[in-house]
This record gives sequence, structure tokens and C-alpha cells, in this order.
Amino acid sequence: MRVLALSIALAVPAFHTSTKPLPAPVRSEVKARAWHSGCPVPLSGLRLLTVSHWGFDNRVHAGQLVVNEAAAGPLAMVFRRLFELRFPIHHMRLADMYGPPKGRPRDGDVTGSFECRQAVPSPCTGGRATGHWSMHAYGLALDLNPVENPYVGCGMTRDKTALSFLDRSRVRRGMVTPAVVRAFASVGWGWGGSWTGSTKDYMHFSSTGH
Repeated sequence: MRVLALSIALAVPAFHTSTKPLPAPVRSEVKARAWHSGCPVPLSGLRLLTVSHWGFDNRVHAGQLVVNEAAAGPLAMVFRRLFELRFPIHHMRLADMYGPPKGRPRDGDVTGSFECRQAVPSPCTGGRATGHWSMHAYGLALDLNPVENPYVGCGMTRDKTALSFLDRSRVRRGMVTPAVVRAFASVGWGWGGSWTGSTKDYMHFSSTGH
């Protein structure tokens, strides 16, 4: 019986994580597609975070994110918890976020962090920019499975493929659950799904909650 128990224990995939400064090829890709002079964080302030995660294919994958140096440690702890929960993440490769557009997933269901851009206004108001930096521009925010967890305002979303996920009462694979929210809250990160008012960003987690 002990041999059987040991075999089962060894069969459980292990969680792995690593953090390092942006390697030259990654730095070039990020600089070309997600960073520019005047961004609120220098490239030297970013880190490449690699974590194990479960995929929608029920297999373990090595996912990668570009994040603020200050966020790397806390996010590694969050992803360890998501791994324990077997929470599935659709796409989380660097090429999915920063690679040539033609090679990115067609469904757009990419989990990512750093992108030097302004905050996106609510679907209630329209438009494409707000005039102030998004927390993504600092590498201190993360969007998780954006198709399953859309940005909603006044009952509307810009992503038509996400319409079936506006109903948050029927939890399906890849949707943010209370356990996922608690994982981020354990390191002090807030969730856009808890915003007051008619605007909710169910994919969005950040160090400030904004």
C-alpha cells in the first residue's frame, strides 16, 4: 500500500517558477510591441516570470509573463495557488502577447500583464483611451482568460465572443471564481469584478485594485 501511495504522489505534477531580467530576445520583442519612451516603468524594471499552469487541455504548461520586478514574487505565489486549484489558463506564452500578430491565438484569450498603454474606458462610455496610464503600463496588473472573464459596462462588452460569459451565475471552465479572487487577495491584489457600479472588469487583477 505504501508503494502505491508513493507512486500516486510521484504522479502529481510539480509546480515550477522562475524569475529573471528580460533576456535580450524578450527585451527586443517587448520594446518593439509593448514599450516606448515615456512609459512609466523602464525595461530594466521588468522581469520575465515563468510559472507552471494547467491548460484547457488538462495538461501542465510553462506559462510566461512580463511583470514589474515588484510583482514577480507575489504573482509566483498566486500562480502556485492557481496550480493547486487546477485553474485552467488558455494561452500564456510570450509569443501570444508580444509575438507577430499573425501568429497570436485567433480567439484572443491571452492571459498577459505588461503593456504600456492607457487605461481602457468602460463600454458604457465608448472611446479607446482615458488619458491616464493603465496599471498594465507599470506591469502591476494581469488580465486572466479575457474571453471567459470580459470587461463589461452597462451590460455590454466589446468582445462579442465573450457574450455568453456575461452571465456570471453559471460558472464554466476558465471563469474567475471566489477561490481565484482569494488567491490574488492573499498578496494584496484587487479584482475588477468587485468594482462598484455597472462597470466590471472580470479579467482584471492589479496591485491597487484599479
